[in-house]
Amino acid sequence: MNLSLDYDDTYTRDPEFWDGFIRSARKRGHKVYCVTMRHSFPSKEAYEVADSLNGKVDAMFFTARKGKRDFMYEQGICIDVWIDDRPDFIVMNAAS
Repeated sequence: MNLSLDYDDTYTRDPEFWDGFIRSARKRGHKVYCVTMRHSFPSKEAYEVADSLNGKVDAMFFTARKGKRDFMYEQGICIDVWIDDRPDFIVMNAAS
């Protein structure tokens, strides 16, 4: 199963809880991806995500304010379960 975990106001609300969740999911053979609307490297905001999640998740994706579902399809990854405090951003772009 491919799982998407949002960063801001999801992972950041309880990192210890989500770290345990990520370990459990990956141990059972699931893929866990951080999918965030933040901008990618070399932005400061991308380094913050990488510092928190590098080596914990299977990969990190930065959509640069684009809707997450379409962005992940473009990467060739179909997400089975989305974990996000703002589910509207799975299908919508954020205001610039």
